[in-house]
Amino acid sequence: MYTKSYLLGIFLLVGLLIVNSNSLSYDRAFEAEKADTLEEPMVVAEEDEASDGKYIWMEGEPLTGGGDKGWAEYKLDIPAAGTYALWARVFVWDGNSDSFWVTWQPADPDEDAQVTKNTEYRWSIGKKNEWHWDRINHWLNGGTFDREWELPAGESTLRIAVREDGAKLDVVFLTDNLSADEADVNPRLPGPEDSITPVEAKEKLTTTWGKIKFQR
Repeated sequence: MYTKSYLLGIFLLVGLLIVNSNSLSYDRAFEAEKADTLEEPMVVAEEDEASDGKYIWMEGEPLTGGGDKGWAEYKLDIPAAGTYALWARVFVWDGNSDSFWVTWQPADPDEDAQVTKNTEYRWSIGKKNEWHWDRINHWLNGGTFDREWELPAGESTLRIAVREDGAKLDVVFLTDNLSADEADVNPRLPGPEDSITPVEAKEKLTTTWGKIKFQR
């Protein structure tokens, strides 16, 4: 016959497991201009509607054939091996300024997409002429598909490179929530908990069966 303390221990563990299932999710936002390396002609510019009043771009009018020079690179510490997605807050004028190249090592090879023109790394931005959140995708010749990256724990290198001048990049949002629904993912602006420097994973389950004392 189980005692009340035994049953209480079971209920406590179940509750901790439920809480932990929520805490295992991970997200992080950072300002695009906080890049570890910013290669010209991609530069920092100012605009009131941008987060913290700044964004990055290869400046110039939207122009067919313009771009493919300059990039931003970020050293990101991944807290746990897993599958991750990226969203970004962006502004593009029209179909002549609506794409970037994106590679994220070690999931992607060490490849210069600006040289190879590999469409696996081509990100097409659909909404035009307003600041908005956009999930980073593959713009393949057969259509546009959301991207996911399988990453080990530890340091990774994200590069967002110019494909067309005139495209503005404001904030990058990293998450292990792979939903394509913006309302579900809820990408956000950077907060005090965010940093470009290595961070600790969110709180994990620390209480185990061995730590719960109960009697029969």
